[in-house]
Amino acid sequence: MGVVTNSPSVSNGAVALLMIFSLLHIHTSLANSKSQQIQANFVRCLSKTLSPPSHGLLPKSCFTPSNTTFTTILNSTANNLRCLLPETEKPQLIYMPLDESHVQAAVVCARSLGVQLRVRSGGHDYEGVSYSSHMGDPFVVVDLSKLRSVIVDINDGTAWVEAGATTGELYYRVAQQSPVHGFPAGLCTSLGIGGHITGGAYGSMMRKYGLGVDNVVDARIVGPDGKILDRKAMGEDLFWAIRGGGGGSFGIILAWKVKLVPVPKTVTTFTVVKTLEQGLTKLLYRWQQVADKLDENLFIRVEIMPGSKPNSTEKTVQALFNALFLGPADQLLQVMGRSFPELGLGPKDCNEMSWIKSVLFIAGYPTGTSPDVLLQGKPLFRNYFKAKSDFVREPIPESGLQGLWKKLLAAESYIMIWNPYGGKMAEIPEDETPFPHRKGVIYKIQYVATWEDGEASASKYIAWIRDLYKYMEPYVSKSPREAYVNYRDLDLGMNTDNNFTVAEACAWGTRYFKNNFQRLVQIKTKFDPDNFFRHEQSIPPLVSPRRKMKSKETVTVSKGAPKEPW
Repeated sequence: MGVVTNSPSVSNGAVALLMIFSLLHIHTSLANSKSQQIQANFVRCLSKTLSPPSHGLLPKSCFTPSNTTFTTILNSTANNLRCLLPETEKPQLIYMPLDESHVQAAVVCARSLGVQLRVRSGGHDYEGVSYSSHMGDPFVVVDLSKLRSVIVDINDGTAWVEAGATTGELYYRVAQQSPVHGFPAGLCTSLGIGGHITGGAYGSMMRKYGLGVDNVVDARIVGPDGKILDRKAMGEDLFWAIRGGGGGSFGIILAWKVKLVPVPKTVTTFTVVKTLEQGLTKLLYRWQQVADKLDENLFIRVEIMPGSKPNSTEKTVQALFNALFLGPADQLLQVMGRSFPELGLGPKDCNEMSWIKSVLFIAGYPTGTSPDVLLQGKPLFRNYFKAKSDFVREPIPESGLQGLWKKLLAAESYIMIWNPYGGKMAEIPEDETPFPHRKGVIYKIQYVATWEDGEASASKYIAWIRDLYKYMEPYVSKSPREAYVNYRDLDLGMNTDNNFTVAEACAWGTRYFKNNFQRLVQIKTKFDPDNFFRHEQSIPPLVSPRRKMKSKETVTVSKGAPKEPW
């Protein structure tokens, strides 16, 4: 009191400051206490739910922020470092199941405790919704990286692959069994197969065989009640929804059964580089006219990136015409001579190899890399990035390309990837799976802005890519402006709580799924009416009441689908 009397202005200010610090301390203490309670309750529930109880297992499978390895595990497969910035909400706990029953227990415990789940198989979600959140609710990450079995049955022409395995591991195991079998999925070899296929899964054989989802014959998932379902148990509606309807809306994918496809013993690859000074504008305009009409065995994508003029440090734009042909070089040269002679492909540009070696080539590994590297399941690079996507149904005129070059020349670090459609993709109806971008699409654009200094440059690069996206609007698909769900973009709209409506979700749902969005909503309403599986861009049910599973409900692995086949 004496201090207040002698110096009221200073003392009152000091007291106010102390009160603020005290409130912050109380708030932090309460938050920490709540987090610790969630963590303890979740682990306690797991120990009771698992049968038989696995008390010795849990310390090796559950990681909280107080664990020294928590940050390492959280970051281990997070492909977009932007989603690890300090302001991004982190999980209360990371749980790494060792078998299917552990996943079931996670669902039952999360429901009974009212805790949200996020599910990560490979960590390539472009907005990080598999391991971070913008929704405010405390959440637990179920990391499936230890569930990575791949069982190949060459006689049956199929493979069962668990959700935590990567595309590279699947390709490797198939090639181990047969040099004339493959699977048409991602070009990147570190994609977690669980989430990858839920969005479509395109790759360099899509023009011949379609997407990964077009070659799935069965699946095993954990539903919102904690039961395991295979295709027969879940029914055709739910089986349809999980093959392209996006991850994190209907259940936790445990494994896919995929149909393998024939590949020749010898395939051919090439990469031809062209710059603006070498006539790139006219060449790319021509590519747009032929890309979707080429022989279905030929896939030529275009990677557009910064370059330098010959013998100069002056910037230019360069494009890499990067290709896979399912056949020998002499056949490829004949096809190119008839259909796309403007590229000037010659014998010296062609590389004959096995299909598994072509996987490494397309993924960007150095020449001579052993396929064994695919077992590491590691991405070639990780950085801070923001991405967007578009689908193009009419060639962009040369005037539009000239405007694009101006935008790109003003940028520092970016890549645009143009992936050709046509072939098998044009033959599959839009409603065959939730992935609707089929007939009439010439190519898909992926825009990526990258940087290395975290928060410092984030706003600049994000503003740049948004401006580029706005520039491209007249040249891409309309009503809706289509987007690829596996290139998730929260700029299209997002859920911020559990009370979002179907009308609000249409902002992104119709772009990702077109008319299939309404059927996805109906299936969600039937199978997960409580909206237990949710994230910033999940499929909403028509009505979303918050209900909890009774705390005494337990997991019974024997009910639902039969035991796993591995």
